[in-house]
Amino acid sequence: MSNNPPLRFSHSHHLLSVKDCDAGLDVLAFEGDEALSTPFSYRIEFTSTDHAISKEMMLMKAASLTLQAPVDQGYGIKIQQPVRVIQGVVTGFERLGTSKDETRYGVTLEPRLALLSRSHQNAIYQDMSVPQIVEKILRERHGMRGQDFLFSLSKAYPRREQVMQYSEDDLHFITRLLGEVGIWFRFTTDTRLNIDVVEFYDSQQGYEKGLTLPSVPPSGQHSQGVDSVWEMESRHNVVQKEVSTRDYNYRQATEDMNTRVDATGGDTTTYGEAYHWADNYLTPGSAYDRNPAAETGAFYSRIRHERYLNGQTKTRAFTSCPVLSPGMLLKVTGGHEVAEVFAQGVVVTAMHSHARRDADFCVRFEGIPDSPDFSFRPEPGSRPVMAGTLPARVTSTTENDTYGHIDKDGRYRVNMLFDRDNWETGFESLWVRQSRPYAGDTYGLHLPLLAGTEVAIGFEDGNPDRPYIAGVLHDSAHGDHVTIRNYKRNVLRTPANNKIRLDDERGKEHIKVSTEYGGKSQLNLGHLVDSDRQKRGEGFELRTDSRGAIRAQKGIFISADGQAKAQGQVLEMAPAVSNLGDAREQMTAISDDAQEATANPADLQAQIALLEQHLTDLKKSVLLMSAPDGMALTSGQHLQVSAGQNLIATAGKNADVSVVKNLFIGVGSALSAFVRRLGIKLIANQGPVQVQAQNDLMALLARKELSIVSTEDEIKILAKKKITLNGGGSYITLDANAIEAATLGDYRTRAGFYDRQQKASAKPSFLTFPLLDGTDPGKSGTDEQGSEKEDPDNKQPVSEPCEQSLRFAFPGADSVSQSMDWMINQPYNITDSNGKILSTGTVDSTGRIPKIILPESETLNLTIGRETWVTEELSISSTEYDDMEDIENEEPGDDLYLSEVGCAGDRTSALTESMIAKLLNLTKVS
Repeated sequence: MSNNPPLRFSHSHHLLSVKDCDAGLDVLAFEGDEALSTPFSYRIEFTSTDHAISKEMMLMKAASLTLQAPVDQGYGIKIQQPVRVIQGVVTGFERLGTSKDETRYGVTLEPRLALLSRSHQNAIYQDMSVPQIVEKILRERHGMRGQDFLFSLSKAYPRREQVMQYSEDDLHFITRLLGEVGIWFRFTTDTRLNIDVVEFYDSQQGYEKGLTLPSVPPSGQHSQGVDSVWEMESRHNVVQKEVSTRDYNYRQATEDMNTRVDATGGDTTTYGEAYHWADNYLTPGSAYDRNPAAETGAFYSRIRHERYLNGQTKTRAFTSCPVLSPGMLLKVTGGHEVAEVFAQGVVVTAMHSHARRDADFCVRFEGIPDSPDFSFRPEPGSRPVMAGTLPARVTSTTENDTYGHIDKDGRYRVNMLFDRDNWETGFESLWVRQSRPYAGDTYGLHLPLLAGTEVAIGFEDGNPDRPYIAGVLHDSAHGDHVTIRNYKRNVLRTPANNKIRLDDERGKEHIKVSTEYGGKSQLNLGHLVDSDRQKRGEGFELRTDSRGAIRAQKGIFISADGQAKAQGQVLEMAPAVSNLGDAREQMTAISDDAQEATANPADLQAQIALLEQHLTDLKKSVLLMSAPDGMALTSGQHLQVSAGQNLIATAGKNADVSVVKNLFIGVGSALSAFVRRLGIKLIANQGPVQVQAQNDLMALLARKELSIVSTEDEIKILAKKKITLNGGGSYITLDANAIEAATLGDYRTRAGFYDRQQKASAKPSFLTFPLLDGTDPGKSGTDEQGSEKEDPDNKQPVSEPCEQSLRFAFPGADSVSQSMDWMINQPYNITDSNGKILSTGTVDSTGRIPKIILPESETLNLTIGRETWVTEELSISSTEYDDMEDIENEEPGDDLYLSEVGCAGDRTSALTESMIAKLLNLTKVS
């Protein structure tokens, strides 16, 4: 600190003041540069009698340079008047020279905003607009308060998802952001608080108006005490006629993002189109709007065109006015030397001022015309071009999240490793897309990333504000699952140990697909190994510790027939079909012999249809299994074989069925056993043998001897009515009332004793056999194919396989013919359930309709009358009536719908009187 007394009088027109510095500072000279959207810089040389001014007394100290008007000698005013105060902070200090009387120093005066260039940062900003980002930096990083800056904007700027500052100083960063959206700034001084203030504007409203100066050159007596303008220059250039922009927003991938703007309204001195790609906007906006919404495509097109128009006309001049500053609107008056652009007004965009003790204050300034069509738009600083990728980690809102944390579009949040801010967990970035090897409309390859996974972040077009996940990496905390230990394997493994492994070791190639659910379920192909890589088999294995199902709607073919190197069709089944064909031929031969021997033949048509119409080429939903060397089915408990229709089993040689305990064979209709050679043996080592025809006859027939032998007991032949023994024509008959023996030859009786006693009879007792009605399981509900399912509690009668007949008739038709004359000779037709016409004609005078004979049961529909009649459906039920005897001699009470041709009790059907009553009530429509 100097002990020299303060300077009481200064010969300089301009004053320099530094906070907390008591030394006298006498301005020797200065020169300064000022411009819109650029911090000013003044280099000031001064002298002081204090030889000990240090850098600590100067640097980072608030200071001001006061420009004063010269003394007005004409009016006798001897005190200099301050006209402009430039407030800032000392950012540079020099010691230039010294003498015995004084020392010459130099300082650099800049606004506090210039200090932002000393702050080099890497940071993330989320969900903030450009003005909000700038304010955040000014307040939080540089300690500025509300009085230190002012935003006076005409537009509302949208919040951006994310903005990234990478390897930029704060000044360059905010200048770039502001310039991209057309916001410019200038500096003013708050003389009350003695601080510099930065003001932000985005339109012509920020111009400071009201300054008018004459055009007077600084020579002779004319310029004494008068601020003026001289050496005015204007330069005009051809600039772009229009600006087009295009961008791509993957969030609205199909939206047209093209915009085109001409801000001149058709200026003929402009030419050409400037096309810009990827200005990073989300919506195109309206190109016809003079003031489009901020940060739309039309907005950026207009900002860019206005920036081009700033270069259409450039002005330059000199002035002695110390009040002039960037952002002022200056008008110049004068004669022909004043160009129209100066007369209408120019906006000062940059200026260089200088003064010395021995030289007047002078300003060289540059400007652009004041135009209602466009405003000053600063050139944005260069945006960092992101080359390569940056490391980051996937994040999640859940600690130790088991699953990937993604949004509805499959995007992730990541934590950039350079970011030092303390974000809420899981919100460290915007939602980021992942680049994948395959993608499409709801298809592609997406393996969700878990929190903590290292990713490489790339940037679209190198734009730091458009990140995406370019790749995924292993690190020391998340080791690679394929290393030198298993480098021959290609492995896809998920966090839950779902796995696809492809081993390329030559001679031991294999594929494994597995999941851990239910113990373990696996598909193993090729060289099969265990967890220790020891061979445990080869070929393929499909296994699970839980349940399994193999399902194919159009059919399944399982074969052990060879097909080397997959050289053949998938459904190549010639061996299987050949075996089935051989079996069919064997069955045909045996069935023909059986039929010739009066045994019931096999249902060969069903077997042929199964092979040709179902199994071959899997024409139907069938299961075909084939093995050239054998097939076995085994079960620790039960084994069931069931067929809804035919069960067919053939063997080229032997068929063996062994049952340790009981064997039950149940047949609903007929059992036919035919043996071509070597006979039949039915042997019971223990227990009785019973052969019964419970409700019909039994025939034992042999071409040769027929033996009935009881080796240790008696033989009983019983008949409830009659027994006939016939040998060679001689016979014996036994019935309840007589025994008759007859022969054409001798009748011999040999006995040691012959006794005749009184008559007697020993009536045998017989078993009472049940008479079964023959039932099939009922049907209830439907299965997966829509067919009805069986319900064992619902039994329906089964008709025997003989022809069915049906006749419709009108009981009492003759007696009521007078009231039924309209019915006689009326047309009718009978159709089956499929609508096929079985009979057609007219009702005869007896009310009868011809009998319909069908091979099986069928539902018939009878329609009587003409098309002009009213249609009514009638419900018919069977009821006993006494007036039916005139219909083909039916007995009273018979009212059968169906009768069996060739069966006992052949009857004809009739309609009930209730139907007649309804028919008689029908009204004819003319």
